[in-house]
This record gives sequence, C-alpha cells and structure tokens, in this order.
Amino acid sequence: MAFDLLTNYFDLQAQIFAYFGYEEDWGAIPLDDNTKYYWMLDQKSDGTGDVFWAPEPFSANQIELGEYIYGGTIYTQRFLPKWVYSGLDYTMICVDSHTDQNKFLMVFANDKRCEDATLIALAQACWNT
Repeated sequence: MAFDLLTNYFDLQAQIFAYFGYEEDWGAIPLDDNTKYYWMLDQKSDGTGDVFWAPEPFSANQIELGEYIYGGTIYTQRFLPKWVYSGLDYTMICVDSHTDQNKFLMVFANDKRCEDATLIALAQACWNT
C-alpha cells in the first residue's frame, strides 16, 4: 500500500511538471497548491519580480492595510531556463517565500489572477518583498 502511494505521488508529480513544461534540474523545489488564492504577478523583463496572493479578491484598501495579503519574490535559480510556467488554466511560479529559506513551485489558478496594473503597483509600493 505505502509503495503504491509513493509510486502514485511521483507519477502525479511528473504529470504536473509535464503540464507546465517544467524539468527539474540540480535542485528539487517542492510543489505548493495555491489554487484557492487570488494572485498577481509583477515580473520584470529580466525574469525577476514579485508575486502576491490573498484569500479574497484584491482591493486597494486590502493592499494598503496589508490584510490577508502574502508575497514573495520570483526565485531565479541559474539552473532553470525560466521561473514562471504558464498553462491554459494554471500558472506555476518559482517563489522564494523569504521564510526559513523556503522556496516553492507555487501553482495558481489563472481565473483568479489579478492583472490590474494599479493594484499591482500599489502592492509593490506597500509590500515590495
């Protein structure tokens, strides 16, 4: 039974990586399911940037007060060809949480993405990670 669970785990992980076109190289970064969160991405042309996520849709008031908003930077490791992997329904982002040296492959649902430039700029101004 336990071996079947382990085999299934690695099979599912391989399917998730294939969906995003992600190939693990050098270091293993754990997956983190963030599909329940609303999220926004501020990625610069060099690939660096910030990710913000929250349990509720973003608002200016929520961002300014810092209520239930979380953030991290895009984890830019040299051994990966890119750090943001967009699929049709989901996006996977390599994120440095800046907590206890934790890095994650965070998976977000695309239908919960906030692309409002004003809110993204406000999040950067208030909560630049």
